[in-house]
Amino acid sequence: MESRVKSEFKEKTLDLRRVARVVAGGKRFRFRATVVLGNEKGRVGVGVAKGLDAAQAIDKARSNGRKNMISVPLEGRTISHDAEAKFSAARVIIRPAPPGHGLKAGGAARTVLLLAGVRDATSKCLGGTKNKLTNAMATIEALKKLKGFD
Repeated sequence: MESRVKSEFKEKTLDLRRVARVVAGGKRFRFRATVVLGNEKGRVGVGVAKGLDAAQAIDKARSNGRKNMISVPLEGRTISHDAEAKFSAARVIIRPAPPGHGLKAGGAARTVLLLAGVRDATSKCLGGTKNKLTNAMATIEALKKLKGFD
């Protein structure tokens, strides 16, 4: 039996929640997973999926994230210019920084930027939400707005 090929993408499970739907007999529980995938060289994606157990939800989210990959134009270890985006209630701003500054970002934005390969930047979640999924999606939207110096 052959072993599975190691993926080029690193992954981080950002959020795992138990969600319920109410039916006649009571509540039916499922799991919702949010997974961030990236190769740390400018490709990153966020996947969200539900499953009957946590492992199934994470597997589905992983394949979903692979389908929703975006390319980020990197300028060395940073980004080319400021970017701001909104997704649902989350607002995120990302600013480039000089080499050696490090990644000053918190929460979901930090995870997305690390897996995208951004090492020197500053980021701030401005929205009034602490929801990791919407903050991650807002970060992805901000990264989509970036234009490289070609």
